[in-house]
Formats: sequence, C-alpha cells, structure tokens
Amino acid sequence: MRIFIGIDLAPEIRTRIERFLEGVQGFAPDARWARPESLHITLKFIGEQPLDRVEAITERLRRVDGNAFEIRCAGYGFFPTAKAPRVFWIGIQGQLAALAESIDMATSELGIPREDRPFSPHLTLARAGAGRSSGSPKWRKGDGPNTTFAVLEKRLAAMGELDFGTVTAHEFILYQSQLSPKGSKYTKLQRFPLRSLQHR
Repeated sequence: MRIFIGIDLAPEIRTRIERFLEGVQGFAPDARWARPESLHITLKFIGEQPLDRVEAITERLRRVDGNAFEIRCAGYGFFPTAKAPRVFWIGIQGQLAALAESIDMATSELGIPREDRPFSPHLTLARAGAGRSSGSPKWRKGDGPNTTFAVLEKRLAAMGELDFGTVTAHEFILYQSQLSPKGSKYTKLQRFPLRSLQHR
C-alpha cells in the first residue's frame, strides 16, 4: 500500500484554486495540471508499505501531539527555478514545519527514514511534460531551461499577489495513493485530530 501523510484543503480554498486554474491553464497547455479535487498539502511521503506496517504507522500517528493552526494559501513559484521550471506551485504559510517534524520523528521510530531536506510546504498545481514528473524542489537530472510555463509566468507577474485565503487546520490525514494512467487517486485511511485553538 502506497501511503503518505497530509492535510486536506478547506472547500472554500479548493473552490478558489479551482476557479484560478480554470483561468490560467490555457497559458501552459503543454503542462500536466493537477485535478482540484486531488490537491492536498503533503507533510510526509512514506511510499509502499505492507498492511501490518500501515497499521503500526497508524497507531504511532495517534500519539502525535499537536495544536490546530492557521494556514494561508498565497504566493507562487517554480521548482527548481523559474528559468528551468519543472513544477508550478502555490505557497503555504503556517506552523506546518513543527507538525511535519513531529510526524517525521514519530515514523522514524518505526524505521522509516527521516527527511533529508528542509520542509517546504506547497501545493503542486502543474508539472512540465513527461520525464519531468518529480515534485522535488532540488535540481534533478534532465532539468534545464524550458518554455512550458513562459506565458503563464508573464501573466502571473501582471496579476499581482495571489492569495487564496486563510483557514484553520484541525486534523492531519493518512492517505493511500493509487497510481493510474489518469493520475493518482487519493483515499483517506485515517484522520488524526489536532487540539482546538480554544483548548491550548
């Protein structure tokens, strides 16, 4: 079972992003655009695990202690750089790094490798064509100057700041990811509530 841990988007944020995508997809027709219903904030990707390990991970995640916090979806950028773009993303601001670190430490107790790069919260909206599918911020073999997002970049620069709003994250979720030719399908396996802001 291929799994990862993440945070779902509030419906109002998802709707605003969906409207935005409808307006800008035509500026990068060769890119592979994310489906709005599949958007989520990844806290930790784990990958293939047997069922008994998934159950052990679930039990360990129940003990992760965290508070609810606000998330703002604003700004945008390109990985690895705007001149050699492989991924177009929206920025995520909020206290996500602390929760991601707690989850990383918890799963490492079960032998899952720790993250080797700083946590960089974002929503991937589009990827350049085949062979450039990695969402990593780091340079990868095959990265280089390309024009996939050139028109989009000019249009975005003329729009001013992108801000899709602020919401409170009340939980994190263990997801199953199933790959298919039509794109990944995500299933919520388990929810883990965070302490409410009033009960700190």
